[in-house]
Amino acid sequence: MRINKFITQAGVCSRRQADQLIKEGRVLINNQKASLGDQVAESDQVKVSGKIIKPVSQKIYLAYHKPVGVICTTDLSKKDNIIERVQVRERVFPVGRLDVESSGLILLTNDGDWANKLMHPKFEHQKEYLVTVDKALAAEYLEKLKRGVRLAEGLAKADQIKKIGEKDFLITIHQGWNRQIRRMAEKAGFNVVALKRVRIGKFKLGSLRPDEWKYLEIITKS
Repeated sequence: MRINKFITQAGVCSRRQADQLIKEGRVLINNQKASLGDQVAESDQVKVSGKIIKPVSQKIYLAYHKPVGVICTTDLSKKDNIIERVQVRERVFPVGRLDVESSGLILLTNDGDWANKLMHPKFEHQKEYLVTVDKALAAEYLEKLKRGVRLAEGLAKADQIKKIGEKDFLITIHQGWNRQIRRMAEKAGFNVVALKRVRIGKFKLGSLRPDEWKYLEIITKS
């Protein structure tokens, strides 16, 4: 088994995040620094950041309503980290990110393969956000977001967009670039003052209150 897959099956993080840990030299196989692509046998000892890890036997899935100010990190030394807010016995990690100034739905799990399928761009899972901006929404602003605006990563545009108030709209995207909606808004001529994620794929925020979480029942193919 590849080392990054082993790390995900231990519930540490996604494969992409595992690769980053390996690059940073924080992963050891039998007390030797791991390299990308290394293979791991059942008898090998694997450490991440000095802690021995093993594949988890029970996979869990959580939905959490992240308040503004909570940081999506597994680093327990960081104040207001998401792991301390979600009090479960198992080791879990956030699926993707939601910046500290934003609120709303984020999923957590110890199932790295499931997390990878949710995050990988090729699967194009949609994410829906409720956005409040700093000025009245003229039709031209929303039209810019529909047509798309050019960011450093490429053309960013809304899959769907709907005005629901003088300064409020719902927007659906499938890309997952850093602070994407805030940057799109700036390109279109306004600033975001509040951003809440209300849906990831088929998972909805629903009636979860800020700082509340719940277990999800997920059926995965073995």
